[in-house]
Amino acid sequence: MTSGLRHHALVIGAGPAGLMAADRLSAFGIRVTLVDAMPSVGRKFLMAGKSGLNLTKSEPADVFGAAFSTPDHLAPMLVEFGAGDVGRWAQQLGCSTFVGSSGRVFPDVMKASPLLRSWMHRLNEAGVTLNTRWRWTGWDGTAAMFDTPQGVQSITADATVLALGGSSWSRLGSDGKWATTLADHNVELAAFGPVNMGFGVEWSDHMHAHFGSPLKSIRLITPNTTIKGECVISNRGLEGSAIYAVSRDLRDSGSLAMDLIPDVTIDQAAERLAKPRGKTSLSNHLRKALRLDDAKRALLNECTRPLPQDPMELAKTIKSLPIPITGPHPIDEAISTSGGVAWSALDEQLMLNVRDGVFCAGEMLDWDAPTGGYLITGCLSTGRWAGDAAAAWIRANP
Repeated sequence: MTSGLRHHALVIGAGPAGLMAADRLSAFGIRVTLVDAMPSVGRKFLMAGKSGLNLTKSEPADVFGAAFSTPDHLAPMLVEFGAGDVGRWAQQLGCSTFVGSSGRVFPDVMKASPLLRSWMHRLNEAGVTLNTRWRWTGWDGTAAMFDTPQGVQSITADATVLALGGSSWSRLGSDGKWATTLADHNVELAAFGPVNMGFGVEWSDHMHAHFGSPLKSIRLITPNTTIKGECVISNRGLEGSAIYAVSRDLRDSGSLAMDLIPDVTIDQAAERLAKPRGKTSLSNHLRKALRLDDAKRALLNECTRPLPQDPMELAKTIKSLPIPITGPHPIDEAISTSGGVAWSALDEQLMLNVRDGVFCAGEMLDWDAPTGGYLITGCLSTGRWAGDAAAAWIRANP
């Protein structure tokens, strides 16, 4: 074992929250060591940006904050660094942004890699030391301990920020194994749960031809939530943005219905269905009268057979089609997770109650939010808050 050098600040975890914490600490003139268990930084961040990096969402602050599961806890952090600040931050890193039709904010290049490269360059210029393939294993007294390619290493710091991620996409580094370590140090934790994930449906052979088909302009209905959007029929069930948006409620209730024609009322649908169809098949009648595409008609037949013959009853079915979900996809496949470090284990500065000078940030905290820019903003915001708090702690406890 080698004895660690004295460092001013230690940040463990090099995702968006950890990088932001390191950025803030270095901005205060504090020497920072940044450590990550993976061979390179920001792996989940890069994966999220492969299909277009959604940084945040342009909408009123109260609407934006209400999307989070714990708005009261996160409110001061989102006020300090919210949706509008994320765009300005990206601009400072040389990445201009644009607002899409849905209000989502993207870098002009639609990728995460240029932004991450610019960010790492700034951290390097600020003197941040990066150690990769260092896996944190806990503390020995005041020293943080690591398993590394060079053997066991230790670092003793004036303040530490933990930004260890959630418990999904373990191949990218977020495996949640840190929870056992923190539990051993008497940190109160909330159980992990999947969020922003697909849900299983045991399809019949009839649906195979529609795997990969989008269900556009639908409304999902759960016991506590309704949302208009779109999702995709997969070979395992349903996935996509609308499903992710109701996943928290859907996970807990297990009840899902779908309105296939959200812009048409029940009475309007019944009136159209009641018109004589002559020799036209019911399938073609549904296509012409209600503009139900192949995927929607297939789903209707899959979930309700035989179809009601009465126009009003058929309209009611189309407006609230029960979907026989079997449960969420495995937690490791979820885009994000709930659970982690309980809010009761932290003070208002995100410092652990049981360990002075140790702060937590990012997805390892017990909050969740839908996709659409909320997740990244939440990580950046809590990382900034923890970094500033750690800097203040160092100044107050030299």
